[in-house]
Amino acid sequence: MAIALAALLKEGTKKSHTMAENTGFVSCFLKGVVEKASYRKLVSDLYFVYGAMEEEMAKLKDHPVVGPIVFDELNRKQSLAKDLTYYYGENWATQVQPSESARTYVARIHQVASREPELLVAHAYTRYMGDLSGGQILKTIAQKALNLGDRDGVNFYNFDAIADEKAFKAMYRARMDSLPIDEATAERIVEEANHAFGLNMHVFKELEGNLILAIGKTLFGFLTRRQRAGSTEGGATATAA
Repeated sequence: MAIALAALLKEGTKKSHTMAENTGFVSCFLKGVVEKASYRKLVSDLYFVYGAMEEEMAKLKDHPVVGPIVFDELNRKQSLAKDLTYYYGENWATQVQPSESARTYVARIHQVASREPELLVAHAYTRYMGDLSGGQILKTIAQKALNLGDRDGVNFYNFDAIADEKAFKAMYRARMDSLPIDEATAERIVEEANHAFGLNMHVFKELEGNLILAIGKTLFGFLTRRQRAGSTEGGATATAA
């Protein structure tokens, strides 16, 4: 019997998703308060996270569980490299390194890939479904807050190889639901997705220092006082804000 994994993941990560939206960094971002130093550091951290995930998934294209959800058109590493060029210049590679929280995130991805590769499905869902679900909203916020053009520093949000994002998401969910897994494995994937949200939240927490320095503790406290009920699917806000 097929496992409705996409629905299980959506329902099973709702609490984690709401918690991610209510971190200080994300809460400020969604209200249009974006500070350049912390944002470009986020782009840098995401470069290392996606680099690790896409490296491991490329190795597992023939894996019975991971292989069916490997799509090159989803890859974000090169788009993030373009954004890093915008924020840091042509020699960005000599200037950026992952934060402590990003290193922990990257290590978890490599660990899962070597020991329990089927759990990479959780990381792919958390990142890519979030990118496709909330990416354009987050792109618009970043553009307005940082006064950016359509491509300046926001290539991460552009899925040029996907003509119809809504149709692609439907296909992706169907592919997830057809994966050859049992209920126990599905439960472990949901558990890992919640862990992925936690890893994202640690990245956001580490970014709050620069943001507070830029806008001040009083404004930061005001912007983060009210808790959001949670909204977007998958890891939409966990992806970029």
